[in-house]
Amino acid sequence: MSNWLLSLEGTAAGHQLALVLALLAALLHAVFGALQKGRHDPWLSRGAIDFSYGMMAAPFALFVVPWPEPHMWAIFAGAFVIHVGYKLAQGYTYTKGAYTVVYPVVRGTGPLFAVIGAMVIFDEHFTAAQWLGMAVLLAGIFGLAVYNLIHWELQRDTLKLALMLAVLTGAFVALYTTYDAYGIRATANPFTFLAWFFFIDGLLFMPAIALLRWRSMADRPAPRPLMARGVLGAIVAFLSFGSVMMATRLDKVGEAAVLRETSTVFAALIGWLVLGEKVGPRRVVLMGLIAAGAVIVEMGG
Repeated sequence: MSNWLLSLEGTAAGHQLALVLALLAALLHAVFGALQKGRHDPWLSRGAIDFSYGMMAAPFALFVVPWPEPHMWAIFAGAFVIHVGYKLAQGYTYTKGAYTVVYPVVRGTGPLFAVIGAMVIFDEHFTAAQWLGMAVLLAGIFGLAVYNLIHWELQRDTLKLALMLAVLTGAFVALYTTYDAYGIRATANPFTFLAWFFFIDGLLFMPAIALLRWRSMADRPAPRPLMARGVLGAIVAFLSFGSVMMATRLDKVGEAAVLRETSTVFAALIGWLVLGEKVGPRRVVLMGLIAAGAVIVEMGG
């Protein structure tokens, strides 16, 4: 399969496949965020998810895919550090703010930084129409942030902090998107990068943090449903992260990063239908602007 995927790089078919993969990643990432923000403590949920995907990836990394080239170990080390920063920022963001409030800001701030990073690192450049789409997307993001700051009733005491943390998390999203796109292009077999990334990233940090947090709780949640959520989240993580990384290998990093942010629409639906959070018509319109901006970026390319 890797040879077939690599044969599509830079082709019209590769562009279309990258589009599908980026949209699939958007849907799955909204599901992933809801799994982490759901009824369990976000830190425990993330620890269970990471442990699950690390264990699932281990046999593929060790026995199935080709071993990484020597230069890849430094790349994996950099990816690990960046993702630790992202997880810490994300964990505090989800702790301080409601999912439908912080998620659009997290996912919407990232593309601007990712596009700038792609310009510097990969020499990608947006057209005037694509920058218009980016402006529409950002109008939706910051309009949503201002609206939430004024009208959101839950967790008012931590709302400003939650929004600032959401912007920080978005910056980490852009950083790992750009860096990981570099990493998956630096190895001959893209599945080598994916398998070893999940193996290293899953087992080296968050499971230990989650275990320490679980032990310190007076009312500890039952491990079985928590780990069941972890297994489900691991499968979603494989498909979501794998999809967007393959999209960045097949086509432009900036476009894939922007298209993934249509996840805000899916997140609004999940927050409303699954988590019981109110959305409201004004917030739906603002989230629609974010999605419309992503569509304009794709059509203007």
